[in-house]
Amino acid sequence: MVRRAATLALALTGTLTLAWARQDAADARVPTPFSQLAPGGDWAADWRVHTLPNQPATRFSRVRDNEITVVRAEADASAATLVSRFRADAHSTVAWRWKVDRTVASADLARKSGDDFAARVYVFFDVPAEDLPLTTRIKYAAVKLFYKVDLPTAALCYVWDHGHPEGHSAWSAYTDRVRVIVLRNKVHANEWQRESRDVAADFKTAFGTDAPAITGVALGSDTDQTKERVVALFGDVVLKPAP
Repeated sequence: MVRRAATLALALTGTLTLAWARQDAADARVPTPFSQLAPGGDWAADWRVHTLPNQPATRFSRVRDNEITVVRAEADASAATLVSRFRADAHSTVAWRWKVDRTVASADLARKSGDDFAARVYVFFDVPAEDLPLTTRIKYAAVKLFYKVDLPTAALCYVWDHGHPEGHSAWSAYTDRVRVIVLRNKVHANEWQRESRDVAADFKTAFGTDAPAITGVALGSDTDQTKERVVALFGDVVLKPAP
């Protein structure tokens, strides 16, 4: 049971670890903009790096790009996420800009062994336990019992893939509580791209129900499966009421 609970905890949010719930809930109402921070130095209180046990970690740092502070994520056969926890209305637009130097050529989102992306942006949701399938509730209860954590109960994972067309979506190779949505592919590598998503609409398309509250976001770049090397840049993550 312990092993199954640990596997579930890692699977539910891809590269997120059990450390997700070890920070105080609702650290901020919105993520601190990177552009308001200086390059280098410690992270703002509401941004924290989470790594996997016994796994090389993707390196996150703040750097200057065209006189604006952005996040640089360097993945070299590694995985990690930069997480911000907060609580916001689901009827929000989540916007950001990002850039990758290359895509992960050997990635395959349909297989666990190919579950790597040059860049990811997660949006997490608080689906009430009573709305989850019974088997899922049992698994979550096991995680909470053994690890004293409250993991997100659903997530949208926007990715910069290699070969899938933009707009392609599928369940995570690890769990049906995470919907993977391809926003960019190799065509746009090495170019800044701007995104703006109506996450409530995306959630309803993915899960078939109205979206509950947003509980956080995470940025990631991972190549632990494919052993490739990529560098991703992320600008501010901005939440606004959906039109």
